[in-house]
Amino acid sequence: MLVREWSEPLLLGGQVLLILLLAYLLQRLVARALGRLGERYRLPSEFLLPIRVGSRWFILGGALIMVLERFGVSATVMWTAFSGFVAVAAVAFFAIWSVLSNLFCAVLILLVAPFRLGDVVEIIDSADKPGVKGRVTDINMLYTTLEETNEQGETALVQVPNSLFFQKAVRRWRGTELSAFNAHPPFEK
Repeated sequence: MLVREWSEPLLLGGQVLLILLLAYLLQRLVARALGRLGERYRLPSEFLLPIRVGSRWFILGGALIMVLERFGVSATVMWTAFSGFVAVAAVAFFAIWSVLSNLFCAVLILLVAPFRLGDVVEIIDSADKPGVKGRVTDINMLYTTLEETNEQGETALVQVPNSLFFQKAVRRWRGTELSAFNAHPPFEK
């Protein structure tokens, strides 16, 4: 009698543990495959990190859905909740499109590498107006930080939205080509 009472909860617990174990192993396998892919094709770790995190969330989300199904949660209820979350996410996407644009452009900057840390870049605004020119000191997910030097030799940090590098023409000097930067100071008249 006692065996019958506990057999069903123990079986359910075993199934849940098996689902979680398989999800963990799958996540580790995907992380290892991404690591090898990054080494083989020399992809920057900044590019692989979002893919690794996204795959982890996808696998754990799938495992959570399977666990909830084992506990009797209806697929219709899960689909309704999921579609509600997607609708809210779509509204949020349109609300923060500028931020997402800068995030996507940051990924492109890291992948395509039109410039790197230490390079001198100039964003050409128009023919009659000088643009922003300086040494790249930081590239983060929203801004690229440039160090400008004025005529008196004073420096200032300028944060340029990443999307601007894809909307304007950009002139670049590699970090080793310092003479080109020194010959053309940022605030030429």
